[in-house]
Amino acid sequence: MATTMGETKPVGNNGTDTASVGGYNEGGAMRRFITPGGHPIDTSQPAFPVFHRKFANPSPLGLLGFAATTFVLSMYNVQARHIATPNVVLGMALGYGGLVQLIAGIEEWACGNTFAATALSSYGGFWFSFATLYIPQFAVAAAYTVPGEFENAVGIYLVSWSIITFIFFIASLRSSVALISLFFFLDITFWCLVGGFLGPSEKAVKAGGAFGILTAAIAAYTALAGLLTRDTSYFLIPVGDLTRK
Repeated sequence: MATTMGETKPVGNNGTDTASVGGYNEGGAMRRFITPGGHPIDTSQPAFPVFHRKFANPSPLGLLGFAATTFVLSMYNVQARHIATPNVVLGMALGYGGLVQLIAGIEEWACGNTFAATALSSYGGFWFSFATLYIPQFAVAAAYTVPGEFENAVGIYLVSWSIITFIFFIASLRSSVALISLFFFLDITFWCLVGGFLGPSEKAVKAGGAFGILTAAIAAYTALAGLLTRDTSYFLIPVGDLTRK
């Protein structure tokens, strides 16, 4: 039987697919639609609400953990209220700055954000390692019996973190002004503390504390920018986005 242009006939898949005799393959009937949010409509269980699983942004969590712990330690470094012993910060270093920040870094791995995953996990590890220096049960400080040896060892330890932070600073140059400023002032903080421990110099430690407070403020600001979205906030705050459009 002859057919005309545009006429279709059932083919394959038990006749559910169609093909145009004129050469246009129309495929099967569309049974699934995509919502404006990019998710397929799921009506397989009409009695239940439809939930579309997606990852939240873990960066604000990690940044807040970093900001809060850095602020507390920096306040001790400037000897606020005449506090010169930083041991109280160990709780935050283990809990908020260490554990929570490490969890945020692992979540960034799942989200596919290599930079944030590496940075947050690294500084989570920093706070864990820093806490061990002052926990008596680890006997790190007690192992150094020569006067000034422990301070020199901590200074060299901080040099490594200064280098790591500089690497993150270079890697952040196409991110945002807020993030660049964060790593820039954090690197200055570390180098001031390096001078304070290797000197030794109390003024350098205080300078590191002052820059640390500024760094904590920038980290908190960046975290707030990540929490404020058009769906959840009446206003947004700028971060100086430098990403490629």
